[in-house]
Order: sequence, then structure tokens, then C-alpha cells
Amino acid sequence: MQPFKTETSKLSAEEKLNLLVEFGTRISCEIRLDKLLDIIAQQITKMLDVGRCTIYLKDVEKNELWSKIAQGRGLEHTEIRVPLNGNGVISICARTGETINLPNAYEDPRFCMDVDMVTDFRTHTLLAVPLKNNSGRVLGVFQVANKSDGNPFDKKDEGILLLLATLASSAIEIAKLYQDVHVAQLETIYRLAVTAEYRDQQDTRAHLKNISIISYLLALALGMTRKEAELIKNASPLHDIGKVALADNILLKPGKLTPEEFEIMKSHTVYGGRILEGAHSKILQIAHKMSLYHHEKWNGLGYPKALQGEEIPIEARIVTVADVFDALCVFRVYKKAWKTDDAYEYILGEAGKSFDPRVVAAFKKIYPSIRKLYAPAAVYATKEERQHSSASDAAAAALAKQGQH
Repeated sequence: MQPFKTETSKLSAEEKLNLLVEFGTRISCEIRLDKLLDIIAQQITKMLDVGRCTIYLKDVEKNELWSKIAQGRGLEHTEIRVPLNGNGVISICARTGETINLPNAYEDPRFCMDVDMVTDFRTHTLLAVPLKNNSGRVLGVFQVANKSDGNPFDKKDEGILLLLATLASSAIEIAKLYQDVHVAQLETIYRLAVTAEYRDQQDTRAHLKNISIISYLLALALGMTRKEAELIKNASPLHDIGKVALADNILLKPGKLTPEEFEIMKSHTVYGGRILEGAHSKILQIAHKMSLYHHEKWNGLGYPKALQGEEIPIEARIVTVADVFDALCVFRVYKKAWKTDDAYEYILGEAGKSFDPRVVAAFKKIYPSIRKLYAPAAVYATKEERQHSSASDAAAAALAKQGQH
């Protein structure tokens, strides 16, 4: 998205044609907006042989144009914004839909040098063209700066950049729609998770955030790709979605549960599985495994299906460790908070019993980072109290109270 280093050699007409074909091919295959903008900027930089390419997109709700700084003074991927009604080159280009060509940027009152100042870049020549969709609506602005030969941009350069903007507009619109749908999906997942956790958590958002972070770090430590880890992070808040089916007199009971009540408590895993079964979304498919199996134990003594070892989906094995650790470290209606180091020792001690030894080994690696998530509690559980609350939720806590570890 910006800026990129210039190519030192001039490209022939054949090379530019090949780049044009490559440009169309690459942008048609990418639906991730940030990645797409990176590809577009790199290709434009090569084809026009410039020192920087910057892509600004409209944010209609905020009446602004935004882009991201890819290099400069440690500001990698920092978002920069300019007002749509401003007097700078980008704002004028976006409002009017007209091309702006500055042969000497610093002598033109429309040029704003703020971005140069934070990116250690000196703009000499500048060309900005509007990014329009098929109906003529301006989506944003393509801006390039500093031809490598030192000459100003000419009409040929304007034509090439306008052509590239036209080719890119559809791909950008599709990527924006995909991003909007993805964000809406994650927001829906999060709100569903809050609904499930709200009744027995003092700080639901902190609990969901911590589990997401720990699950993500565990997935990476286990050798998963960032894409796989992101899926696990985004699915993890729904692991207890089945709690929505439980009555308050059971979920919030501070005392010992009866055997009958405990059987009802355990059913939240089955309810969670039913709520999420048959999902087409990859995130919800992972969440289904987590919700149904996050109380299974490595040694086969868990529920609801008494799965053992590798029979338990890896996604569930990951979120189980994250959930238990966070639950031990925070106050709940039926237990005091544990010190993080006490909870850490408990996790290590359950390797090969409650937890997958590989996941516990990964947890050990990332623990220094995890420890920073937790502020000191006002009151910690005593050793005796810890012995009766080594669990991830009210159901498991009740199990502990009945002496069935």
C-alpha cells in the first residue's frame, strides 16, 4: 500500500505489457483487501518506475480517505487519514474525480508534506488519479511520486495510471465487500459469545479476549499457520455457547451441585454442539468442535463422549487449556481468582491427564507473554480454595467441589 522502493532499470514496452497482464491476473485472485492493495501498489511502482505508490480509499462514514504507511520511522502499517473536504491533492482528486499532476510538489499549495515528514521521503513530482467503479463513483485515489529518471509525469503516465485504476476498481470493491462481510461475521460471533458468557462473568469481554489471545498464541506455538491460528482465535469465544440453554439456578449456583444438577450442567457441551452443527462457515465449524469437545480430557475421563488423546480435535485441545487457565486466574461467582503462577503450575501438572502434553509444552513456551495479560487480583484463593476450583467453568467447578477431579 505504500511506499515501495523504485526499480532502477527502465522497463521496455514488452515488459510493461507483461506486467499489465500479471497485474490483472494477480488482482483477480486476491480477496483480502490489505493484501490486494499491497499487490496493486507493487505492480504500479514497477510499471511506472516510481519511488512511491500510495492508495487511498474512501471511508464514507467518517468522510475521510485512509491509507497505510508501509515504511518509515517504525510506522509499519500505521493508518493515515485525510479529510475528504480538505484542500490537499488527495482530497481534491477524490471530490472532483479529476487527475492532478504536480511537476514540483513542494511549490504547489495543494501539496501537504506531513506524510513526507513521518516517512523520511521527499516528494518531488506527484501524480494522483481517481479510483472509480463502473458507475463512475469515486472509491479513492491512486497516487504515485518521483519517477526514477527525475522527469515530471506526462500524459502517457496519466493514461497508464488511469487504466490501472480502472482495472483495479472492481477487485477493490469485491475485496471491500468481502472484508465487510468478514467483519460482520466476527462481530456476530463475538456478540453471541458475550450472550453465552454474560451471566457468570464479571468481565465477559476480558475473558473472551484472553481466551482468543491464548488460543492464537498456542496455535502458532504448535506450528500452525497464521491463517489457521486466526481461525482458532476467532472461533474460540463460542466454546461455551451452549450455556445459553442452562437455567440461572444451575449456572450461578454458588454451592455444591447435586448429581442431577451436574448432569444438566454438563449438557452445555451438547447444546453448544447442536447450536453450531451443520455450519458452512469455517470459523463456525471450528467453533462446533470447540463447544462440543472442550471438556474432553486427554486421559479419556472427560465429557460428553469420553474421547481420549488424538480423538479430541486439536482445536478443542487448544481452547481447553486457554479456557481453564483464564478461568482459574479470574474471579467467578463460585471461586476466587488464582495467582497466575499457581494456575500455570496447575496446567503443567495436568499434562497427559486433562490436557494434551504437546499443547501444554506450547503453553510453557508462550507463558511469559500470557502472564502479562493478567493484573494482580484484590484477593487470591488460598491453597485449600484452589483445590476445590481447578476448573474452566461452573460445571467443572461443581465437579471439583464433589471431589471428582
